[in-house]
Amino acid sequence: MAMNVPAGGGGDGEPDVMVDINTTPLIDVMLVLLIMLIITIPIQMHAVQMNLPVGNPPPPATQPQVVQIDIDFDGTMTWNGAPIAGRDDLEKRMAAVAAQPDQPEIHLLPNRLAPYRVVAEVMAAAQREGATKIGLVGNEQYMQ
Repeated sequence: MAMNVPAGGGGDGEPDVMVDINTTPLIDVMLVLLIMLIITIPIQMHAVQMNLPVGNPPPPATQPQVVQIDIDFDGTMTWNGAPIAGRDDLEKRMAAVAAQPDQPEIHLLPNRLAPYRVVAEVMAAAQREGATKIGLVGNEQYMQ
């Protein structure tokens, strides 16, 4: 008959000594220090410093000329109320606007149901021909 004897010494029933360090309290301390470091570091603000003008600028001597381009739900376009025949007509008119020394403002007013393709074509034509003063108006119709 054989008997199993533990290798650590006598059979007095005491557990073996643990030689590994308990890292749980160290991790807790490190987390607290990390949180304190994050709280005390000032927040970095990525800002662009600009010198803005002070006061109100004088009103312009003349009101800028405005060209209204309307785009209907079916893609038809009008230039100040006059229908635009097609893409060639639109590009000729944009070239005429871009050739002026003081370009008029182009206000683009698409219908809510207008195809995006037509709106993009008008904006691309303005860019190709060199018209720089273009803006979308009537955005309040898209608010919900």
